[in-house]
Amino acid sequence: MLKFCRETALEQVAENHWQGHITPDWSIAGVPNGGYIMALGARALQAALPHSDPLTVSAHYLVPAQPGPVDCQVEVLRRGGSSSHGCVRLLQNGELKVLLVAVFTDLAKLQGESRINAARPDIKPYDDCVPLPLPDEFTFSRQVIQRVNPEQVQSLAGKPSGAGCLSGWTELADGATTDPLSLLLFADSFPPPVFSFYGPTGWVPTLELTVQVRGKPAPGPLQCHFETGYLTNGVLEEDGYLWDCDGHLVAISRQMAKFRLP
Repeated sequence: MLKFCRETALEQVAENHWQGHITPDWSIAGVPNGGYIMALGARALQAALPHSDPLTVSAHYLVPAQPGPVDCQVEVLRRGGSSSHGCVRLLQNGELKVLLVAVFTDLAKLQGESRINAARPDIKPYDDCVPLPLPDEFTFSRQVIQRVNPEQVQSLAGKPSGAGCLSGWTELADGATTDPLSLLLFADSFPPPVFSFYGPTGWVPTLELTVQVRGKPAPGPLQCHFETGYLTNGVLEEDGYLWDCDGHLVAISRQMAKFRLP
């Protein structure tokens, strides 16, 4: 098993009860990444529900999770023909840390009309994008390759552009193939675009994150674009878009977060 699969693996210990271990290797300044936590919880739902692919997952982060053992308590809400619904509570030492509610489906069987009514952002080719300059204490950056559009890297080097967005490419550092569960990780993988207003400073804790999976990605790195349009009274939204290397939209995300300057 490659690292992401191994470190989101769970063991069933009772009916609707799985246990796992949150490792410190997917952390930002010591706090486990929200997308990693979401993927771990979704792994329990994948095991409990009759459909294997996440269609939409919403996570509410009540208290920061910590590296260490985690209990995943699943409630199956509905088993349907084309989709199934469930929720999972992630607890550490008996304390509820994260609550997930999700719809699962079989992505290969999705059928219907398709139409794109939005302009694609300008994302430079992979080799033209610049590896992100991240501190050593960000263990997450050792697991995920992040390359940003060259004209945007100044925002992460203390010269904010004010554009409100960051774009580029991302993939797992060990070369693992991106699957629908890892899309949940990648939806929270880039630095917050609010840094394009203030530079790489402050604290941006996620309150709620929703990821909609639109398809299974082709092998290879993902193109990504994240943007923030409104920061009001220290609260922001962050909208994210992920395309596979063939240019197919595979996930959309929105999160609400706080922003606190040091």
